[in-house]
Amino acid sequence: MERRVVITGMGALTPIGNDVDTFWNNAKEGKLGIDFITLIDKELTDVKIAGEVKDFNPDEIIGKKEAKRLDRYAQMSLVASDEAIKSSGIDLEKEDLDRFGVMVGSGIGGFETVESECSKIATGKSKRISPFFIPMAIINLGAGNIAIKYGLKGPCTSVVTACATGTNNIGESFRLIKHGYADVMLAGGSEAPITRMAIGGFHSMKALNSVNDPKKASIPFDKDRSGFVMGEGAGIVLMESLEHAKARGANILAEVVGYGSTCDAYHITSPDPDGTGAAKAMEQAINEAGINANEVSYINAHGTSTQLNDKFETIAIKKVFGEDSYNIPISSTKSMTGHLLGAAGAIETIICVKSLQDGFIPPTIGYETKDEELDLDYTPNVGKKAVVEYALTNSLGFGGHNATLLLKKWN
Repeated sequence: MERRVVITGMGALTPIGNDVDTFWNNAKEGKLGIDFITLIDKELTDVKIAGEVKDFNPDEIIGKKEAKRLDRYAQMSLVASDEAIKSSGIDLEKEDLDRFGVMVGSGIGGFETVESECSKIATGKSKRISPFFIPMAIINLGAGNIAIKYGLKGPCTSVVTACATGTNNIGESFRLIKHGYADVMLAGGSEAPITRMAIGGFHSMKALNSVNDPKKASIPFDKDRSGFVMGEGAGIVLMESLEHAKARGANILAEVVGYGSTCDAYHITSPDPDGTGAAKAMEQAINEAGINANEVSYINAHGTSTQLNDKFETIAIKKVFGEDSYNIPISSTKSMTGHLLGAAGAIETIICVKSLQDGFIPPTIGYETKDEELDLDYTPNVGKKAVVEYALTNSLGFGGHNATLLLKKWN
């Protein structure tokens, strides 16, 4: 059995907006969400900028007592899920909750909790570990807490593939619905990595941009790019079979028509220089959709602003699209949000849905100096109106994980 799968609800917490509409409107305008760090003492880190979620208060949705028992990443996943459910108009009292699942991941999980509890032991200030340490830290309880809050008893799991996490969770949920294992899924990713350990760890492996100028740090595809900027947030989509959506009179936002998932099997952090794995993921998504490559109207690139990713992703795009590569608008919204690690692919899927709905390509901001090897249309600095029928989004994670989703405009 194969069923068509549609998106009917979305929720987002990002450095440029705490709900989907604000996020999208700011992305269209090219708003920069990167600034000096406030969540930790930036004087204790060499990297002093990040993409923080501003004015985040989970108490209204979660409750003050419960929020204290959740790591920030789990709080964000619950708040974004609440928006996705409400925006979908789904009535949980009328649903078969045994057929309603959750697949939400995180690249790292409760980093803030791990750092806090470890510091107690390291400094000798306390021998006592919080009884909530483990459930606050582990990745699967992002999904678990969502399922508990809403009573969702269908498939519940967390795919963890570093920076491809959000995309893989949505893709695997798409397959669960397509092949009849669930009728409705909440899917996506959440990440809260703005901590001393996370910033220090990524910086020590030379992955982060150390130019502490918010306007010149996250500059995907620019010749002067030198590393990504840490971001935080969550993205959740509510997906259901087309039959289920029509039966309840849902407002359909977009259709998921293809998904690709591959591994480079090359290096723990570097993408494969010839782009083969990323190219195959794109090809798988296009083939599943049953369209020609030249029908893709927009590519939301992984576009991290690292030397290797942007070069090798460009090579992969050229492998798939050939000469048509030069006719397809591409952008990296990480130029505005920074890199949300396990949540990146989820918020970028939301960008693709909104691009399909509005017929608009958001820009890659901060682009100043052309790299001779990167010669595609990266939509520099200013977004543009366009006819968008199919939108493709890429996510490439440490470990060689490649994930691609292909979405179709709902007519």
